[in-house]
Amino acid sequence: MSVNKVILVGNVGRDPEVRYLERNVAVANFTLATTERGYTMQNGTQVPERTEWHNIVAWRGLAELAEKYIRKGRQLYIEGKIQSRSWEKDGVKRYTTEIYAETIQLLGNRPETIEPLSTPPTYANNNSNGGNYQPNSISDQQPESFENDGATDDDLPF
Repeated sequence: MSVNKVILVGNVGRDPEVRYLERNVAVANFTLATTERGYTMQNGTQVPERTEWHNIVAWRGLAELAEKYIRKGRQLYIEGKIQSRSWEKDGVKRYTTEIYAETIQLLGNRPETIEPLSTPPTYANNNSNGGNYQPNSISDQQPESFENDGATDDDLPF
């Protein structure tokens, strides 16, 4: 048995680039930053904060969600799978690692310029219907573990 599952909570690094392929299939690409807080070790050594950048790929309905609601700086919860690929350009082999989003949930404060919804939705690709876009859940509240009760990122348990 094997599992390929990624869960990320972070901030969007750049506005999504959305393209439409044949049959009007949307694909969005954007970056997500996750940051580990810095700390001081018992011996006084300072360990600086560390930011990791993730390349996110969203297809179909998730790409349309990204186009409409996701902007640079927005906090997101993303579930997906990690995938690596390579290609050759000008005789040089290049590699990339991407997160293929299966669920995206909008977190944090919503800028008023992109707030057509009253609550942050969760959307997921549903492969049982041929990969067509289906909302997984839209609730009146965020999941309990991500409830926004005025806490800052520093109050998160991870």
